[in-house]
Amino acid sequence: MIEFKVEGDYISMIQLLKAVNLVQTGGEAQIFVAEGEVKYNGQVDYRKRLKVKAGDVVEFRGQQIKVI
Repeated sequence: MIEFKVEGDYISMIQLLKAVNLVQTGGEAQIFVAEGEVKYNGQVDYRKRLKVKAGDVVEFRGQQIKVI
């Protein structure tokens, strides 16, 4: 599991995937989110601008990211 410390109140889903180096670009992240390859707190979520906050868990390609 990857732990990511959020600065401020939240980070967008796309920025989070880039910040933990699971994607190379924001465009790539948008495609994966739009295709339903990302789970947010156990549910597939298609919102690219989703605000991920401390305590949330994001899953992508077998990796879990816990936001702290």
